[in-house]
Amino acid sequence: MEGFIDVLKNFIGQMGFAQIGEDWKVLIMMALACVLLYAAIVKKWEPMLLLPIAFGMLLTNLPGAELFHPEFYAGGHVDWKAFSEGANFIDYLYLGVKLGIYPSLIFLGVGAMTDFGPLIANPKSLFLGAAAQFGIFFAFIGAMLLKYVGIDFTEAQAASIGIIGGADGPTAIYLTSMLAPELLGPIAVAAYSYMALVPVIQPPIMRWLTTKKERCIIMEQLRPVSKTEKIIFPIVVTIFVALLVPSAAALIGMLMLGNLLRECGVVDRLSKTAQNELINIVTIFLGISVGATATAEAFLSRQTLGIFAMGVLAFAFGTASGVLFGKLMNLISGGKINPLIGAAGVSAVPMAARVAQTVGQKENPRNFLLMHAMGPNVAGVIGSAIAAGVLLALFG
Repeated sequence: MEGFIDVLKNFIGQMGFAQIGEDWKVLIMMALACVLLYAAIVKKWEPMLLLPIAFGMLLTNLPGAELFHPEFYAGGHVDWKAFSEGANFIDYLYLGVKLGIYPSLIFLGVGAMTDFGPLIANPKSLFLGAAAQFGIFFAFIGAMLLKYVGIDFTEAQAASIGIIGGADGPTAIYLTSMLAPELLGPIAVAAYSYMALVPVIQPPIMRWLTTKKERCIIMEQLRPVSKTEKIIFPIVVTIFVALLVPSAAALIGMLMLGNLLRECGVVDRLSKTAQNELINIVTIFLGISVGATATAEAFLSRQTLGIFAMGVLAFAFGTASGVLFGKLMNLISGGKINPLIGAAGVSAVPMAARVAQTVGQKENPRNFLLMHAMGPNVAGVIGSAIAAGVLLALFG
């Protein structure tokens, strides 16, 4: 009888219910995970990734489950001995993040779903995409200056925070996993939360920085782009960018490979797989793995507040710099470019382009800016990957 009672006590002691009182912070994290699940399911904020991220956050904070062990990856390296002795389910999934596999495969799928035609038809869009990346470097400087209010970040951590301004979740995850994996949870949540809020954050800035006359500008129809141009473009971009910023080769290479699969016309099965089955599977694995890094210890800190503050400023300044450069291009072109399309340079494909279309059409119902805005939009994807490569080369 005593043996049975001891076994029963041991069983009860191993229950999560018995352990939940040992650390009240896990209750906050579980509640936060439920809030994010609500945002993904009910509010539809970037549900494709926010939902698995939120569920991964819930799993990692369940007392007693021990599905993820952050200590296996302390110091930026995998402790293979400890890993082989006590790894659990999410520990294995997280290797895809740690080794940079998932973000690169996501880029493969994004490339297969993206039409670079508007960018090829109007190469000047590249400058708008580049201008919108200013938010990345503003957030980097801002994160470094937070030390004056008692929130200290290293240069590598500040670079990881800055990339939030690129409005590209996989890029933010890729760079952070390389430079500051200890901040991966809050940075991923901030990046996808603000991406979901692009239709809320951008329009006031766009209207504030432009006149009604500028918002009403109707742009000329883009020229047709040949199939040959669409095939040559990803090859040329891969060679040029990889030689310019070798550390960006993985992201740019996969992005352009996906696009080449789409445009070449001889591998439809591979293109459809990249667009559907592959990217969906990787998205699930990526979301759960990233969410699992949001432990109570890592998330509930003053640093997290700094990350969210710099994240929203990065989006705001990225939008502003894109619009202001659009105004400059409009001036140089003699009034032929609607500055609103510059806001689409923050990436967030295709949401930012749709926002430019919506704001422009409210001023002029005959204004159709979507295809014009897609040029800076896809240029922003390329630009954010290049910016990540530059930051990785500087601080990696």
